[in-house]
Amino acid sequence: MQQQNHQNIETGIVPPQLNHGGHEMFDVHEVLAGSINTMNTYTMLSEHVQDPELRDILQRQKQFMADEYNITLESFKTGQDPSKRTQSYKMKQGNDFTYGMRPSQPTKPIQAASEICDQSISLSMLNSVKSGAVMKTTAALETTNPVVRRVLADSLPNCIEMAYEISIYQNKNGFYQVPQLTQQDMQQMQNGYAPAPVQPQNPGNLPH
Repeated sequence: MQQQNHQNIETGIVPPQLNHGGHEMFDVHEVLAGSINTMNTYTMLSEHVQDPELRDILQRQKQFMADEYNITLESFKTGQDPSKRTQSYKMKQGNDFTYGMRPSQPTKPIQAASEICDQSISLSMLNSVKSGAVMKTTAALETTNPVVRRVLADSLPNCIEMAYEISIYQNKNGFYQVPQLTQQDMQQMQNGYAPAPVQPQNPGNLPH
């Protein structure tokens, strides 16, 4: 990345490791603390997992989170490119959903640790990943350091992919049901929008 010089009104040139705004400091702090909390949650839940498939998802996601946390932390501390490039999380399963609602028992809070099951574990995983996506989005929008902003932005598709992987697992096992509108209602909503007119650009008017 091209080296940039940033200035502070009071102190002059800002060294790379201090190239962060106040809002960025607080929001990235929340991201890092949230990442630790998510990994801690995965660790605490791991001993209660029964399904080998869910255990595999948990372990793969936790390992990826740890790597991503280290990259974010390094760029935050140095203000410069991390020593390792950001990666893209790849889930192993397909993306087929079963639509429709089937009769099921109402959900209620568990009363003892012995009631922890794969359904509650996968829900906790999903909520943690979704929460991380919100915090990283907020932090990226408040970040002034170009490297940290890019690292946070690169992390968002991974949060989405992890959440999608967990929701597919839940749906397949009947933990997460997906209601669906009638075909007529769906088509009416899909056809309720038209493409926006786009004027072709004159090459002679493009900026150089």
